[in-house]
Amino acid sequence: MRGSARRPLAVALLAAALTAAPGARASADSGPTTARPAAGGASAVLDGLKTYGQAVLHGRDGSVRHIPAGLYEMRVDGGGTLQTYGVGVAGNAQPQARFTESGWTAGPLAGNADAGGRIRWVLEHSYPQLNDLAGLAKAAGAGALTAESAAAGTQVAIWRLADGAQVEAADQAAEKLAEYLQREAGRLPEPPASLGLDPGQVSGPVTGPTGTRIGPVTVRTAAQSVTVVPDAAAVAMGVRVVDADGQPVATAANGSRLYFEVPPGTPDGTASVTVQGSTKVPVGRVFASGVPDEAQVVAGSSESAAAATATAVWPQPGAEPAGKVGTLAGSAEVAPAAAGAEAPSPDEERLAVSGSSAATPVIASLAVGLVVLGGMVVLLLRKRPLEGEGEEEGQTEG
Repeated sequence: MRGSARRPLAVALLAAALTAAPGARASADSGPTTARPAAGGASAVLDGLKTYGQAVLHGRDGSVRHIPAGLYEMRVDGGGTLQTYGVGVAGNAQPQARFTESGWTAGPLAGNADAGGRIRWVLEHSYPQLNDLAGLAKAAGAGALTAESAAAGTQVAIWRLADGAQVEAADQAAEKLAEYLQREAGRLPEPPASLGLDPGQVSGPVTGPTGTRIGPVTVRTAAQSVTVVPDAAAVAMGVRVVDADGQPVATAANGSRLYFEVPPGTPDGTASVTVQGSTKVPVGRVFASGVPDEAQVVAGSSESAAAATATAVWPQPGAEPAGKVGTLAGSAEVAPAAAGAEAPSPDEERLAVSGSSAATPVIASLAVGLVVLGGMVVLLLRKRPLEGEGEEEGQTEG
């Protein structure tokens, strides 16, 4: 009787394990996917300091240094110029260094929007945006200001707001201006990119006899019009960039929605679209070189060239898309990703390179568990207690 009682128990354990396995695997494979924003805007080369005075920097070690403080100029790729101030007092941006436009979340003001908002206020209320030097001097109680002392005082105020640097302008009028700007600085929101596409990546499988329309990607810019250029590889595959009505798009404006129209039968792949235009870069935008201390913040801009790129991906049928997909019958929007989307972790990158997935450890654990459980089932079914068998045999003989 004991041996036969173990059989239902073993079967129940095995069935429970087999039932749990698919659920565990599904849980490991599932997870949210988001569309990623693309980098966009202007890129430029630093010419160097053009309008500046002097400042005195007091180091934490007690050292005292005299450093230049004022306006830089940049040459924008494709045409245009920028006037900028340095963000970090420790930075010594080198002429001919290359910079690209970025948001506060990706630059030296990351995690310090309060400082970014106050610095933007300073830029909007001082030189060169406020070019009335007599009026600026009167408001600051600074006596008389020159372009050089106004630039020096503005730079000193930015350094103080950015990282609390112990720095002062060498010129008395410039120092009065710095104190006034620091004291009066309000808080303004982060300015938009000169040109951007939102989101930077959309995805969806190619299904149905008429193909799939993936998107939308929305144009964000102050330019009156931008050109829309699909990549040559996409055109060769028959992929088109269209509007909501399915019409090919060659130009777009702020708020325009672009879709990737992928023909049926198109093999797995990617396509990109680039928008290009000319506009002023908003005051307060950050330009980064890859060295945080060298970052610059825009104080003035001419009409400047800018560009942004977005990508569409169509995976194998059944694969999880990176966002909602619009079809030819009706389109659904892709939810924009947060501006500070995090990059994949090193573990995720290794999994991607190896061809494994996040479910691999779970599946391996389940496999080991099933092997062990199978062995237990075999033992339970085969093993009989000697005492029980002797009692049953004795009863039979009697």
